[in-house]
Amino acid sequence: MTSDQLPATTEAPIEIQRTGVSLRAYWQLLRKNRNLRRLWMAQIVSEIGDWFYSLAIYTLLLQMTGRASAVALALCLQVLPSTLIGPTAGVVNDRISRKKVMITADLVRMVVVFAMLLVRSRSTIWLVYPLLLLETVMFAFFEPARSAVIPNITSREEVILANTLSSTTWSVNLVLGAAIGGAVAALLGRDAVFVLNAASFLASALLIRGMKFEEPHAADSRPLQILDLVDYSMMIEGFRYVRQRPRLLATVLVKAGLFAIGPGWILFTVMGERYFPVRWHGIDAQRGAMLGMSLLMAARGVGALVGPLLSAPWAGHRQSRLRIAILCGFIAEACGYIGFGAAGSVWVACAWIMLAHSGGSSVWVYSTTLLQLNTDDRFRGRVFAADNGLGMLTIGIGAWIAGVLIDWGWAPPFVAMAAGASMFLSAMLWAWSLWRTRAPAPLAEAAD
Repeated sequence: MTSDQLPATTEAPIEIQRTGVSLRAYWQLLRKNRNLRRLWMAQIVSEIGDWFYSLAIYTLLLQMTGRASAVALALCLQVLPSTLIGPTAGVVNDRISRKKVMITADLVRMVVVFAMLLVRSRSTIWLVYPLLLLETVMFAFFEPARSAVIPNITSREEVILANTLSSTTWSVNLVLGAAIGGAVAALLGRDAVFVLNAASFLASALLIRGMKFEEPHAADSRPLQILDLVDYSMMIEGFRYVRQRPRLLATVLVKAGLFAIGPGWILFTVMGERYFPVRWHGIDAQRGAMLGMSLLMAARGVGALVGPLLSAPWAGHRQSRLRIAILCGFIAEACGYIGFGAAGSVWVACAWIMLAHSGGSSVWVYSTTLLQLNTDDRFRGRVFAADNGLGMLTIGIGAWIAGVLIDWGWAPPFVAMAAGASMFLSAMLWAWSLWRTRAPAPLAEAAD
């Protein structure tokens, strides 16, 4: 094991300052690192397909049922199973090849999305829910594996670059997927969207199959047995590992503070249809609502793109600054959703959404980076399964609450402002954790 692969096992922050965060650095990283390049390309094709798909699913449910809670239930089924299956996914990812886990998850999701073609009328709308559930279970295995392999295919000083690149790509994919997906669905129909998304999962699996890297956690483990999936000893071991490291524990809980993301999905759907439909010549009301929703979603992607790009050069590889950037991100998301609720036009709404998700993206990227830098490889799958599961839990709860409140007659703009206000609580809790786990700055940073 080289010095670049050594995990941080102490509470003192490890500051890495050798590689700047810039567009040139991203290009050099992709050019030189074949494994990361293939993982990045897999992310592009699958995520653009995902945004096509989500847009089609949400508008399908809203138009066929007329209820915001139907969309909320769909979103819950896309996120909550990650919490329930998370412990098992963590054990699997810490026992077998994470590359094989990702390939299998992609292939199963390809079949699931193809099966969405069977949903043809109100009588078959129920099929959406079990299919979304199965797809989410596969995501719960895939995402911790993807996060966990990044330190295996990059050096320590490249981790922040890889995560910022991933976030930037996610944001661009959202912009492209939402904007182009709305147009494709409006012009070609939902079936074309489902076929394109299924094909994207196949392309992702083929790209990941071409990656070649060492997985020491799998080499040192005995073969996984069926009974291991219900053996909680590894889960308990992972819990103890995190509990003994206060800073790591606080960071695992960060994504659970992004409560407003869940209500956001419901609000983009409902407000895109009721408050901000696009009225172009020749576009009917149904398609105008879909385009309005796609504008709000695209604004989220632009914000998520801008956030890490602006703050990463300042934060660099200093873990203390990454923690401060997380605090600022929570505050930006709070202000953004409050402004979104008060917006009087689609363009003002988009501006506030960009502010909100520039903060939310920074929170997501920097908490992931801190976990990668401070977690031993043999625990990484379980840590990221917990991180992902807790985040999905609060997102799902937030979505469900927002959907129910809107169906009870609450005005969607008021729900948006309430979601934003809740983010101030997350900011205060993170500030408290920073104070409780503060440590003396190292000499190199004190000199700054």
